[in-house]
Amino acid sequence: MLIRRPADVLPSEITSPELYARRREFLREGGRLALAAAGLALPWADAGAAALANVQPNRMKIADAPTRLKDITTYNNYYEFGVEKGEPAENAHRLRTRPWTVSVEGLCNKPRRFGIEELMKLAPLEERLYRMRCVEGWSMVIPWVGYPLSALLRAVEPQGSAKFVEFTTLADAKVMPGLRYAVLDWPYTEGLRLDEALHPLTLLTMGLYGQELLPQNGAPVRLVVPWKYGFKGAKSIVRIRLTEQMPATAWNKAAAHEYGFYSNVNPNVPHPRWDQDSERRIGELTKRKTLLFNGYDEVASLYTGMDLRKNF
Repeated sequence: MLIRRPADVLPSEITSPELYARRREFLREGGRLALAAAGLALPWADAGAAALANVQPNRMKIADAPTRLKDITTYNNYYEFGVEKGEPAENAHRLRTRPWTVSVEGLCNKPRRFGIEELMKLAPLEERLYRMRCVEGWSMVIPWVGYPLSALLRAVEPQGSAKFVEFTTLADAKVMPGLRYAVLDWPYTEGLRLDEALHPLTLLTMGLYGQELLPQNGAPVRLVVPWKYGFKGAKSIVRIRLTEQMPATAWNKAAAHEYGFYSNVNPNVPHPRWDQDSERRIGELTKRKTLLFNGYDEVASLYTGMDLRKNF
C-alpha cells in the first residue's frame, strides 16, 4: 500500500480547488504538468483528446480534494495486468485502445455495436466531470470524465423483461500477462440490477483529470459505480448485455462467501478476512470511517426493504 505522510507531499504536487475549478488553466498547468511529471506518454487518438479538451467541472458530487494523478495512475487493481498494485502501470502500455467497439445486446429493441468515438458523442462529455470516491479498503477521490450509463441503455431501448445488465471486459492474452494465472474466471464479468444501472450516479467513463483514461485505469471505457466497492467498476469493456436473470460476476464466482452480487459499501458487514468499517485514503496517514453506500445516500432507496447483510 502506498502511504504518503503530509510532510512528504510538496506544495507543488497539490492542485488547489480554485485552480481545479478554472478549467482552462487547470488543464494547461495542472493536468499537463502532472502528466509530464509522472512521465506518462499520451498515445491517444486526436478525436478522443479533443472530445475531452473542453471538460467543465460543473457536476462535482463531493467537495473532497482529488487524489494526485500520479497515485491514481500508478496504484491500481487490474488483475489482467498483474495482481500487485504497481504492475498494471508497468504492463498496461501494451493495450491498444484504437480501434475499439462495445457491443450492446440481449433484451433490448435496438442492439448495436458502438465505436469508442460514438460512445464519446452519445452524451455531452464537455458537461460531464464527476469527482467521486472509490473504496477498496484503501480509497481515492477521482475526477472522472463520463456520463450516466443510462444514456447508453436508453439508446438501445431495454425490453420490459430486462432486469439486469452484464458487463464483459477484454481478455487478450497477447497483452494481458495476468490472464495466465487462474486468479479469476476470465474474461472478467460484472453485473448490476437494471435500476442500479439506470441511476444517474452510475457512469460510463472515458477519462479522468480531463484526459482520456490510461490503460491501467480501464481505457478506453469503464464502469464507475461509486457506492459499491471498486471491483464493480468493470474496465476495458467490450460487451454489455441486458438479461432477465442475475448474471454471474467474476468475484462472486471466485469466492461467493466473500463477494456478493451487490457489493455495496456497507461498513456494518465485515469481510470474512478483515473489517470494513474504516479505510485509508491514498495520500493520508490516518484512517477514516467508512460510510454506508460510500456516503452516497441518494441511492439508499434502491434497496428499500432489502436485508443489506444478506444481500451483501
